[in-house]
Amino acid sequence: MATWTVERPTKITCDEEVHRLEVSLVVGRLTVIGADGPARVEVSRVGNRAVEVVLEDGVLRVRQAGIEGWLGIFSWIMYMAQRGTVEVSIAVPAAAEAHLGLLSGKVIASGLRTRTDVEVTSGSVTLMGLGGRTRANLVSGPVEALGMAGELIMDTVSGELILADSQAGRVRATAISGSITCDLEGAADSDIRLDTTSGSITARVREDSDLSVDLHATAGRVTSSFPELRVERAMTGGAGVHGRLGRGEGRLSASAISGSIALLSRPIVPGEDDGPVPADQTVEGSA
Repeated sequence: MATWTVERPTKITCDEEVHRLEVSLVVGRLTVIGADGPARVEVSRVGNRAVEVVLEDGVLRVRQAGIEGWLGIFSWIMYMAQRGTVEVSIAVPAAAEAHLGLLSGKVIASGLRTRTDVEVTSGSVTLMGLGGRTRANLVSGPVEALGMAGELIMDTVSGELILADSQAGRVRATAISGSITCDLEGAADSDIRLDTTSGSITARVREDSDLSVDLHATAGRVTSSFPELRVERAMTGGAGVHGRLGRGEGRLSASAISGSIALLSRPIVPGEDDGPVPADQTVEGSA
């Protein structure tokens, strides 16, 4: 086992192969990338709580002294008065699992291919080019996911969820208070579910998508740029758009309690301007 106690800016190179990364920090900025070569840890800023780095049996643990496991809301109360901002950058093999926890601040993760879990109480998360299974959970703050593949789960109580250039086959995005914006491939093997309690949902899929579509707003309007989808308004209130695009082999569902839903069409010709959006079908619901 190798251990380091970091109290000033430091760079560490790990001699042992790393297959799992675990990070628990209080306040600051955390950047994790999947890269070739040995695992590396760079602490460029240290607050008033030292950073401990431990490497044992292929597991690399980076945490602030005195912190065990994930930092929940009770830890926020305990540590807020003693906080110190840290900045940590970590490079691990792309196949390594990553479990990242930050109480307050920003997490950036890119290039990982197996499993990535991110927990942030208050702050923001940026995910870029991740594969495998990715999960991001925030209490307050936005998630931005770019160029994702595999399975993606995003949850926020209060914040915006953005997904762009995605080829993820399975997507779950849930916001209690906030909007969801997604740019999706709409492939035949897709399984996409978008839900918000209070906020809007905007999803854009290729015009040649193979999706079974089910959109519903309890108190708001639903708009579709696909004329082959049928629009409905329930007698008890609520608006919906349902139907099939292409062969309908994949699935896209979206629901909003209080807010609107828009389904947009993306041209399939690379580099072609979107141009004017086709005449929309719109139906409004009421609570």
